[in-house]
Amino acid sequence: MATRRPRKLFVNMAVRDLDRSKQFFTKLGFEFDLRFTDEKATCMLVGEDAYVMLLVEPFFRTFTKKGICDTLLQNEVACALTCESRAEVDELVKKAIAAGGKHAMEPQDRGFMYSSSFYDLDGHHWEVLWMDPKALER
Repeated sequence: MATRRPRKLFVNMAVRDLDRSKQFFTKLGFEFDLRFTDEKATCMLVGEDAYVMLLVEPFFRTFTKKGICDTLLQNEVACALTCESRAEVDELVKKAIAAGGKHAMEPQDRGFMYSSSFYDLDGHHWEVLWMDPKALER
């Protein structure tokens, strides 16, 4: 059986104001790939093989026949980001709130996993979590 290369993940999100969204995520420490950035879209670097494409709503509509979810009223998805510590979880959520985001859920402490969450400027739900590496050793 042939070994497959890991896939890359591109999550596409509709945003109302691209510059404002870029400023928000920059304050959270994210960078952008300028090769895939123009007035309609930008590519936010999340991990080695994970990216979030922030697309202005009219451009996003060209990729789907369905309507765009009103994220101020409904959740379309909850994106989860890992951190290296509980303190980093709290710090990232704190930065998001200071940059204009809103609290989503109260922090959850499950012992082996700690999480907190926020809504970005467009109402997308972001989970931020730390998991004890020992819990993954099974």
